[in-house]
Amino acid sequence: MDTRRIGAEAVGTFTFFLIGLMAALASGGSVIAIAFGFGLGLFVAIMAFGAISGGHFNPAVTVGAYLDKRIDSQNAIGYIGAQILGGLAAAALILVMTSQAMVAKTVTAPGNGLDDLRVLAVETVFTAIFVLVILTTTKWAPNHAGFAIPLTLVAIHLALVPFTGSSVNPARSIASAVIGADLSHLWVYLVGPVVGSVLGWAVYRWFAVDEAEA
Repeated sequence: MDTRRIGAEAVGTFTFFLIGLMAALASGGSVIAIAFGFGLGLFVAIMAFGAISGGHFNPAVTVGAYLDKRIDSQNAIGYIGAQILGGLAAAALILVMTSQAMVAKTVTAPGNGLDDLRVLAVETVFTAIFVLVILTTTKWAPNHAGFAIPLTLVAIHLALVPFTGSSVNPARSIASAVIGADLSHLWVYLVGPVVGSVLGWAVYRWFAVDEAEA
């Protein structure tokens, strides 16, 4: 288990979520601010720590990387644990700065009349898209990945915030739900992104260019 890489995942996830969550609160819930807050937060984390750990900062991404044999099981478990801890630390800092009620405002939850099952389906599909972009760009266009991945997250948030709160990241939802003391919909944001990660990896492998053909 590589403690340096795992540590980078923890601090990187903390940085990513702190920027995103603070942007969400500072803007009063503006969809554009949330989208760019999390997108730019991810960009900052990737620029600071991506060269060390690969810049997952998301258990769904780590699951996809594991399935594609880019990370072994021990480090995958370490990454996921670090991501969850980093996210909890970010939400806890916001708790210290503000209040639990403010943290609760950042909880991912269904909107626009969607029920849990519909949110589950949407989070699954959009996580699959996100993981597909990550696996593809990091493999075939690594010089563009640092920009393509955050921009993809911005696009996903612009599309999803009014409907699902936009998670596509179990650690992000765990952080707000646990510190904000609202676990009512958390299962959706755990199951959806994990299933979506598997689906995204399967699509990637289906269309992947053979190494010998590249």
